[in-house]
Amino acid sequence: MNYRIDNLQYCNWSRKIFEINKEAKLDAVHATIVYHEDFDELLIEIKKWEELFKQNSDLIFLGKSFKDIEKAHDENKTAIFFGFQNCSPIEDDIKLIEKVHDLGCRFMQLTYNNQSLLATGCYEKIDSGVTNFGREAIKEMNRVGIVVDMSHSAEKSTFDAIEISEKPIAITHANPAFWHPAKRNKSSDLLKTLGESGGMLGLSLYPHHLRNNSNCELESFCEMTAKTAEIMDVKNIGIGSDLCLDQSDSVVEWMRNGTWSKSQNYGEGSKNKPGFPNQPDWFEDARGFENLENGLKKVGFSQEETNGILGNNWFNFYKNI
Repeated sequence: MNYRIDNLQYCNWSRKIFEINKEAKLDAVHATIVYHEDFDELLIEIKKWEELFKQNSDLIFLGKSFKDIEKAHDENKTAIFFGFQNCSPIEDDIKLIEKVHDLGCRFMQLTYNNQSLLATGCYEKIDSGVTNFGREAIKEMNRVGIVVDMSHSAEKSTFDAIEISEKPIAITHANPAFWHPAKRNKSSDLLKTLGESGGMLGLSLYPHHLRNNSNCELESFCEMTAKTAEIMDVKNIGIGSDLCLDQSDSVVEWMRNGTWSKSQNYGEGSKNKPGFPNQPDWFEDARGFENLENGLKKVGFSQEETNGILGNNWFNFYKNI
């Protein structure tokens, strides 16, 4: 069986987007449901998703395990897996980790760019690594079945997380720094260690993570994927597009500033380009998976390897959450 999985989208969710994902034959999507929200605010977002599931039951349902990916494939639907881009919903209470798992959370980043109570973000000048609370949180995440996601974390913190976690971790949406030196992209040494530990890398289609940004060429992306497969086993590579469809620029401002800053933070953008960047024309939405399939085969990946990158590798990873 071949599956298609996009292991990170953050869209202004609507029936139109669910229909696009169905047309793209996505069996599962890991959807960001919070950034800087606390536990009570998370509950509000859960209520919104309950209504989305009710209104679009012919297209989507809440996914909790790999068996739901199988179910979605059989029923021609998309399983939605909840993920957090930050650890803020657990506040400073380790007991909330089990509670957010019960609510459907299956992925949680330890940081979003900044220092958190758990680890250091990639925008901090000093990376002190995973904290004491972070160590305990990772143990609890392993126990209940929440994936440790280090996409927005700094390098030492990510190495620490790989070492501490008894289960493989994920970098759900980032690219190698050798291809494009964005702060969020990862070093070859880190990717090698990630692969050796059984962890997964979801390659990002967000323009700030791409060489030449919105003008990135499909061939360049696929050649980068091939070089990444020389560093870490191709079985540890998937897609985490980081699609942000139909979002207003006020949303990216929220993502970057949260409630912690009064001054304007431009994150991966700039004062001249503060909003969401345009997607490359070959991946304007999830239907670009077809272009990825053609491009990956063109640079030398076998059909089996291509199927792995486009979903089967994530499916196998989900089996061990």
